[in-house]
Amino acid sequence: MIFIVFDTMSAYHLSLYNYPRKTTPNLERFARRANVYNAHYSAANFTIPGTSSMLTGMYPWTHRAMHLSGQIARDLTSRNIFELIGNQYHRFAFSQNIWATNLLSQFRSEIDELLPSSSFSELSLVASEFFPNDNNTAHQILDNTLFDFVDSPGSLIFGIAQRLFFESGKDFKKEFPRGIPQPRNYPLSYKLENLFNGIMDTLDGLPGPFFSYLHLFSPHAPYRARKDFIGIFDDGWMQPQKPEHVFTETEDHETIEKNRVWYNEYIANVDFEFGRLLDHLEQTGILDNSYVVVTSDHGELLERGVKGHVTPLLYEPLVRVPLIISAPGQTERNDINTSTSSIDLLPTLLALTKHDIPAWCEGKLLPGLGGDEDSEREVYMLDAKSSSAFGKLSIFTIALRKGKHKIIMYRGYEVYGRDVFEIYDLENDPEEIDDLYDKQPALAEALRSQLVKKIDEINQSHA
Repeated sequence: MIFIVFDTMSAYHLSLYNYPRKTTPNLERFARRANVYNAHYSAANFTIPGTSSMLTGMYPWTHRAMHLSGQIARDLTSRNIFELIGNQYHRFAFSQNIWATNLLSQFRSEIDELLPSSSFSELSLVASEFFPNDNNTAHQILDNTLFDFVDSPGSLIFGIAQRLFFESGKDFKKEFPRGIPQPRNYPLSYKLENLFNGIMDTLDGLPGPFFSYLHLFSPHAPYRARKDFIGIFDDGWMQPQKPEHVFTETEDHETIEKNRVWYNEYIANVDFEFGRLLDHLEQTGILDNSYVVVTSDHGELLERGVKGHVTPLLYEPLVRVPLIISAPGQTERNDINTSTSSIDLLPTLLALTKHDIPAWCEGKLLPGLGGDEDSEREVYMLDAKSSSAFGKLSIFTIALRKGKHKIIMYRGYEVYGRDVFEIYDLENDPEEIDDLYDKQPALAEALRSQLVKKIDEINQSHA
């Protein structure tokens, strides 16, 4: 089994899901022989809670990994896919995202082979790899004291070294005019081509049967496509402009549209490399003998004055992510249109490998792979990075998708001073522009009551 996570890949921006730019021809080729989930949601809008929910089958309010550098509650760390799938499989894991690697380190005793984040890189200095017992703290010290790829460098001497070592890169300028791919918040640079070459070589060498988890950083910002992909979407198309939200980051429309083009180019670059991987899996016969899962931990928002995903917002581009699963020998595409969640991956993968599903699991079997399509399935998404990881949810945004409707609730924010709700008809208003909360009071009351009841249940369990 091969489980691939493309970090920050929004379903909203994929031509696989009818985005107007041809960003994903190779994902579409893969989809011709796979189950395609057209309304699949991450349980959260950034890496830590989104990844944790995929790996544990629990919502963020249960596993409590809700913060930017958070981790799963210690008494729940045994509830993970590596532990449950067992040692009859060779359990392999690799993540370029250091935060996801920190999560994987919680499951280290259940992973047979865990590659460091710097694997397949051109340049790297990931200090946490030298401190296996405290990855998170080691990374925070490196990022906040010595280097800083977001704000000014933490150290004058190391800041200069950072610029010279990681950003001069003359050998890369012609191939990567916007800079070589590199996470913003830790010193690691890589070429997508070499990354995928390394992955292919690694998969070829794994003893079978194996379960492999591959978490790739691209197309996460900064959007640094290879020169071949720069300019392919200079087509003049622009998304309909949406009003700024109260949580705007004051990004102007022109800047957002420029970044949309760059993001689309980067997705196309990633898709091209995925196409090479797909060819390799077909040629070696691995595809015919394996389940292959392709998904993302969360999406990206480029609208309403916001650029990125570190936001309290839970609009579709942030939380609707791709999910494509190919079964051994599958030859036809199977589209699933009812709502599904990232918490469904763990029980489904367990069932496919003939394992029992634990009672504590909050996910359901995915339709097409043992589960039933439920048009009224309730799927939740949460952003609670301003709430305590140990107590009640106090400052948070939560969303519920049920049928064609989606309700979003904001609680605890000073800018509002009260609970605020939005409701959208995603079937007739996929851009989430027409808020129905005040326009359809009966619908609003039904969805609001259900969501508030859910919050009360969550907080009672953490009283």
